[in-house]
Amino acid sequence: MIHSQFIKKLGFLLVGLLMFFPLTAQIHANEKLVYSGSYFLSGMMTNVAQITMSTEMLKTSKKSYLHLSVEAATFQKWDSYFKIRDLYESYVDPQSLKPSLYQRNVYEGGYTKTEKYTFLPDGKTVKSVTRRKNGPVKTNSVSINPKTIDVVTLIYKLRTINFSTIRPGQFIAFQTIFDEKEYPVWIKFIGKETISTSTLGKQACFKLSISSKTNKLKGTDKNLIWITADSKKIPCLIEFSIPVGTGRVSLINVSGV
Repeated sequence: MIHSQFIKKLGFLLVGLLMFFPLTAQIHANEKLVYSGSYFLSGMMTNVAQITMSTEMLKTSKKSYLHLSVEAATFQKWDSYFKIRDLYESYVDPQSLKPSLYQRNVYEGGYTKTEKYTFLPDGKTVKSVTRRKNGPVKTNSVSINPKTIDVVTLIYKLRTINFSTIRPGQFIAFQTIFDEKEYPVWIKFIGKETISTSTLGKQACFKLSISSKTNKLKGTDKNLIWITADSKKIPCLIEFSIPVGTGRVSLINVSGV
């Protein structure tokens, strides 16, 4: 079943290109991208969930933040089988997309978890506050690489990459933090490919492949993402393989981009 592994995988699919390449675009407030999440069930790809990515500007007395959010929810007819209501949020600098705060609130088949990560100014430490189901609130201090960021920020940073500087077949390594751990990830830029989409029609895309040493991903070039090869760089299709099966995430609606 599609659950938090989708968000984790979506973040992983985007991590490797962020450290070494110049940023060329700006993410704006009031953007909304809606996706259909499908899973291979009973011999066919079946729509089981909707994923919504959105942005808004948040102003405080000291600073303005770009609020990035990813919501995942199973369709009602699947709720009795495995109900999902997940919310992932990141508060970042509007220009650099450097995160200051990351929050995760999940409900997955009766399991609940909340997380709050505060990225400290030293760039090397994350303060975490977590709680699982009805358990106690736990606090922790996690040492991180100065370039490590959360998975929601990674999703949006991908759209600022100048792909003209990347060669087909090139691998790049990076790290992201999830469940209070850093994960090394390798991204391979495969090249350009034109695909058909329900929302954008035929679209020239940048095609990427992901690999990792975690047990969440498997195989070579079995976890793929297509990003529009234009100034908007919208993730429009994801195909993934995890130990319990395969799935697809397809763009179905775009606004404010």
